[in-house]
Amino acid sequence: MTTNLKFTVFETSAKGNKLTELTTFQKADDSVTLKLNPEKTFQTITGFGGAFTESSAYLLNRLSKKNRDTILKAYFAKDGARYSLTRTHMNSCDFSLSQYSYSPVEDDKNLEHFTIEEDLDDLIPMIKEAIAISEDGFKIFASPWTAAPWMKDNKQWVGGKLLPEYYDTWALFFSKYLDAYKDQGIDIWGFTVENEPHGNGNNWESMHFTPKEMTDFVQFHLGPKLEKDGYGDKIILGYDQNRAGLKEWVDEMFRDEASSKYFDGTAIHWYESTYEVFPEALQYAHTKAPNKYLIETEGCVDSQVPVWRDDSWYWKKEATDWGWDWAAEDQKYLHPKYAPVNRYARDIIGCLNNWVDGWVDWNMVLDKQGGPNWFENWCVAPVLVDTDTDEVYFTPLYYTMAHFSKYIRPNAKIIALENSDKELMATSAENPDGSICVVLFNEKETPKNIKLTLNNKSIDFVIDAKAIQTILITDN
Repeated sequence: MTTNLKFTVFETSAKGNKLTELTTFQKADDSVTLKLNPEKTFQTITGFGGAFTESSAYLLNRLSKKNRDTILKAYFAKDGARYSLTRTHMNSCDFSLSQYSYSPVEDDKNLEHFTIEEDLDDLIPMIKEAIAISEDGFKIFASPWTAAPWMKDNKQWVGGKLLPEYYDTWALFFSKYLDAYKDQGIDIWGFTVENEPHGNGNNWESMHFTPKEMTDFVQFHLGPKLEKDGYGDKIILGYDQNRAGLKEWVDEMFRDEASSKYFDGTAIHWYESTYEVFPEALQYAHTKAPNKYLIETEGCVDSQVPVWRDDSWYWKKEATDWGWDWAAEDQKYLHPKYAPVNRYARDIIGCLNNWVDGWVDWNMVLDKQGGPNWFENWCVAPVLVDTDTDEVYFTPLYYTMAHFSKYIRPNAKIIALENSDKELMATSAENPDGSICVVLFNEKETPKNIKLTLNNKSIDFVIDAKAIQTILITDN
């Protein structure tokens, strides 16, 4: 190893490293050259993190104080993953213990009976403890899965549309939510307008919007209402579903200056494929609204019961997703069995290389079954717990997320990186403190020699087979 730059290498690997600092390297047969160019910059990073859900909060409440603190510190403390961008749900979602709404009284157009009582036992205490632990602070955005059934045309929790006569009531709902959380000492940074406006196959809480319906709701109701109530600075993100449908949504959201005024950006999910990033769609969304946010607001290994205390499983192509069983025949090729670590690392790097400025995981904590979930829609989370035995398992996904969240900080700038190896995934950013972070993912079965250059200085090191590395350069 030769160096004239001050740098540190952290690695997570199939062989067992877990964000481990490396000081010695074995030579490999394959060689890669990487060249950094901090003079050429792209998007400004908003943050990385996960979601506060009722399920996660409920599980934390059933653990010992020691383990609860361990998990929250692992996510939010200075020596942990330092999550900087988080999500939560308004009303219930599939990762709630039951179906509920903050507007439980029918035909309450003025929301005189609005209440966040359902959040007081689990969700709000989890958020407050995270705030107390985080030295840097973090942003929170909230997403509704559905309005109360009484506001919808089908009068059901699942599917249906918001009745036009309740558009103003639903806009008021967002404002009331901000007031209620502010009273609890929690500042909400912004919203997505609706989680998955196409619906979710009529399975759990949902409410449908077309691009025009959502844009009209934001332009004529939600945006003006927040502005009127002194919340004009709150962020509004449109869409909030899979990437392949981006074009029709951003074309409508940013159709003119009057609609663009209220949309601060676009929210996306990753469930279109277990491996495909859809770079063309991301590039189109950025080009359509180059000064707006483009944030991945939800991703997880879904339709999959997690594996307990077997790190090797997370590196093997054995995990399924919804599309493995349910996708249309002509779309099944997008949903092969795929390694959970690969899915996270590939997607985050691919997003960062295509103008995405924030990436938010789904549940922070789930149990051994992948719940609790009232619909039994089991999923994987970075941290798993057994509340019966008071045990905690930090899966390799936790360390995968930390490779980004811990070292690429808010307001970092993605910088240009020339990469000689198409099989090695790589991205780079310059932090506000001047440090430079490079994240690499070697999906292949053989290690690779790396020569990284910056300002005519170079460093040599090796990335192992099936490994993620973060290289932090603090003196350039």
